[in-house]
Amino acid sequence: MIDVRNMKQCIKAAVMSTAILGFGGTAIAADFVSVVKDGVNLRSGPDTSNQVLYELPKGYPLKVISRKGKWIKVNDYENDKGWIYASIVSKNPYSIVKVKEANVRKGPGTNHAKVGKVVKDVIFKRLSRKGEWVKVQHPQLTGWIHQKLIWP
Repeated sequence: MIDVRNMKQCIKAAVMSTAILGFGGTAIAADFVSVVKDGVNLRSGPDTSNQVLYELPKGYPLKVISRKGKWIKVNDYENDKGWIYASIVSKNPYSIVKVKEANVRKGPGTNHAKVGKVVKDVIFKRLSRKGEWVKVQHPQLTGWIHQKLIWP
């Protein structure tokens, strides 16, 4: 006779291992979204009757935590959490500067000339990536920034 309880525990363990490691032993990529327009409300719950926690600018990047109907629970680079309506975010890749100051360079490396300096909370559109460097674009600046200085 088959022990159903033991079988369920084995299946549950296998599912958990897959969820943590992903198939083939690789980590599962986080799901990120960006705000599509200025003045979008981040709320305390999944409904317009809930308190507005923050008003977010266009491009503001968010990590998806969970979903409930047409609402998404998210967190930002400072781990602030809230709810946002799904239709006002997109998969367009944006990043935000998470350090006090950072240099933007002409190419992907510190051996390239500086094209500008940015401060915390500047939002960039991500264009491409080369190793640990990300090519970013802002209305006043395009260049390369090290990945450890931005989120995500």
